[in-house]
Amino acid sequence: MTSGTLGSPKSAARPEASCSMYRNRLIQTPVHSDGARRLQQQLLAYHDFRQHKASHSLAPMLTALGHWQAERLKKTHQDLYRQPNYHQGLNFLLTDLYSPTDLSQRDDSIDRVFPKMVKWVPEHLLATFAGLVELNLTTQTLDLGLAETLVSLNHPISELQEWQYCEAYRTSGQLVLRRRQIELVAEVGSQLDRYVRNRTLGWLLSMTRSAADLAGLADLHDFLHRGYSAFRAMDNVEQLIDELVVRETRVLEQIVAASSAPFDLATGGQADLVS
Repeated sequence: MTSGTLGSPKSAARPEASCSMYRNRLIQTPVHSDGARRLQQQLLAYHDFRQHKASHSLAPMLTALGHWQAERLKKTHQDLYRQPNYHQGLNFLLTDLYSPTDLSQRDDSIDRVFPKMVKWVPEHLLATFAGLVELNLTTQTLDLGLAETLVSLNHPISELQEWQYCEAYRTSGQLVLRRRQIELVAEVGSQLDRYVRNRTLGWLLSMTRSAADLAGLADLHDFLHRGYSAFRAMDNVEQLIDELVVRETRVLEQIVAASSAPFDLATGGQADLVS
């Protein structure tokens, strides 16, 4: 899978002392479960990556790359977007999970409340948050590597063409990581779907909106609320996720095979969901 952009300048502009404080807090927080340990490791890795990314010379170009990839996703799956029953859920899967545009505030929120999360959040939810952070880190790592390859091939990101994108995709390699990205979309999406079927979660989200604003957790709260609203409106999220995995795996394989139409799914892979 291919998508995503990096965090906003606000994230990059955080004072060095504040960044060090966040990292120290993550390291010093005791963890006593596999989910908490995984979340801690992913947050530390993502924290370090964001510091590397903030000073990277290609960071300003990544917004254009992200927009290109987001449009590619919409075009590839336009048949599903046109179906009212799938539109909201698909938009969440591709925009919030697969092609995030600015997660800096949400991710800072997770950093900041991590010590409380490991005390009060159930183990299965900690594992879901860990998968979410890993997915974002994976997406941004792939994007940065792809941008570096595009520049090395003298392909301008601002005027990117399909064949140039695919050439850089193949040249940069990272196929194991790209397959992991697809797996994570399915994993996190399926886990979130199970949680939103609990009506108590909707009540809690509505009751905690003001508290989230006061605590500076509005972005994290909005993300959870979007997922809840999108998935509650659908009866077959698992089917949609499975279809996306099949389609995006096929796109990956067609790019690697240097297909003349790498994003064309017309010959199959979409019949089950299209009415």
